[in-house]
Amino acid sequence: MAYQETQTTRHQTQTTSVGASKVLRNTYGLLAMTLLFSAITAGVAMSMGVERMNIFVFFIGAYGLMFLVHKTANSAMGLLATFAFTGFMGFTLGPVLSAYLTLPNGAQLIMTALGMTGLTFVGLSAVALITRKDFSFLANFLMAGAIVLILAMLAGIFLQIPALSLMVSAGFVLFSSAAILFQTSEIVHRSGETNYILATITLYVSIYNLFISLLSILGIMSQD
Repeated sequence: MAYQETQTTRHQTQTTSVGASKVLRNTYGLLAMTLLFSAITAGVAMSMGVERMNIFVFFIGAYGLMFLVHKTANSAMGLLATFAFTGFMGFTLGPVLSAYLTLPNGAQLIMTALGMTGLTFVGLSAVALITRKDFSFLANFLMAGAIVLILAMLAGIFLQIPALSLMVSAGFVLFSSAAILFQTSEIVHRSGETNYILATITLYVSIYNLFISLLSILGIMSQD
């Protein structure tokens, strides 16, 4: 009886490991494609000379498309919604990059932020994958952090205080880093996320926020 229970447990562990590997592989594959697609749409926006979008229009578009992704995540439409969302995010990023490129060291700032974002993502993912530590304890921190950051961001829009903008950007760097650890851990342990579309969106948003925040911090620190 004990032998049968051991075999059953071992089989369940192997099945879980195989399932997690499949979700992780699909997530990273889709993430790479969405990042490339975002880069293309950002380039299109820059070549068209698109002006920076109104912040409230941006919120409506971003959260509306994100809602669509969550509603269709379990169907083929989920992939189309994912590319629509990431394409929109890339397109709105174009004017921001164009503004930075007008600065004397704008190209250097962008490449530095991009490099730091890539290294941070790879490093944090490696920590979660190699150590296989369960970072599910970050869930409450992420929930509270999201609320605080949204309120601080809204305050920054109206108050226009440079110090507050710096604090919000630094907060988003920490929040995005924690989100990457949490989401990767959820996939590895299959304790929360088994849908690779939703996992991709979470990681994509974390990378996007991390890049924008690092770019903002570098711009402020260089007095540009």
